Amino acid sequence: MANSKVVEGNIRQKNKALIFDAAKEEFVTYGFKGASIKRIAERAAIPRSNIHYYFQDKTDLYQQLLSNIIALWNTDYDTLNANQPPKVALSAYIRAKVMHSKNDPYSSRIFASELIHGAPILNNYLNTDFKVWLKSKVAIINTWVDQGLINKVNPHHLLFLIWSSTQHYADFNVQVLAALEKNEMLDDDYEAVVTSLTEIILKGCGID
Repeated sequence: MANSKVVEGNIRQKNKALIFDAAKEEFVTYGFKGASIKRIAERAAIPRSNIHYYFQDKTDLYQQLLSNIIALWNTDYDTLNANQPPKVALSAYIRAKVMHSKNDPYSSRIFASELIHGAPILNNYLNTDFKVWLKSKVAIINTWVDQGLINKVNPHHLLFLIWSSTQHYADFNVQVLAALEKNEMLDDDYEAVVTSLTEIILKGCGID
């Protein structure tokens, strides 16, 4: 019985991941209002009924997709902790955020679009879990300041700067490519972004 539940759980996880990937492309292309379950099913190459097996409707799918994106950001891309010196922690955080823009730009664009439209789905999250997470990161940065490890920077604005500068390469990729006169950004381009942003931000914090 236990093994069957594990197998069922793995299948569920795999199928939802497949649907999420298709949904990201659909929501980025058409926005929430223009997106359709029918096209998401076609993108995922699965019957439409399979989507309704896991999600009540488009709104439920969108809500769960946003929750999935946030959960990923708060685990895989969360390197800001008190167990590392600021240079190591900030450098790792900047790299992780840039690489997220490179490897999963759709997630960044969907999140940005949600906020631009007033965060109707994420409003509760922004006033609860997000504030708890943010306060913990602000406390870490303030500790570095108190210990004289970095300059007396405003923790909130430091985080805003990192978020905006790294996610810019996903959210405004068309503008970036036009400015750089490129058809696409390659691995070396993203490494150059990491190097530049890391140097600029660390120097602003007074870190060699």
